[in-house]
Amino acid sequence: MKLKIITPESIVFSGEVNIVSLPGKYGSFSILENHAPLITTLQKGVLSYATNEESINIDVVAGFIEVNNNTVTVCLELTN
Repeated sequence: MKLKIITPESIVFSGEVNIVSLPGKYGSFSILENHAPLITTLQKGVLSYATNEESINIDVVAGFIEVNNNTVTVCLELTN
């Protein structure tokens, strides 16, 4: 599935991933391929995603996520 992570300042990541884990307002959750459409907010925590080559962790202050047609778009504010 395609993941796009953006901030007001830049595009942090855009590419194919196997899984995305996020700090949701009501607890952490993960997104896999063919997930149902979803829009929700994020809270302070760690966003992680895995490609075939590596796993990445990003500290998040707040944001929101949209999942639609195997595309996950994350708009967020990063910690300094």
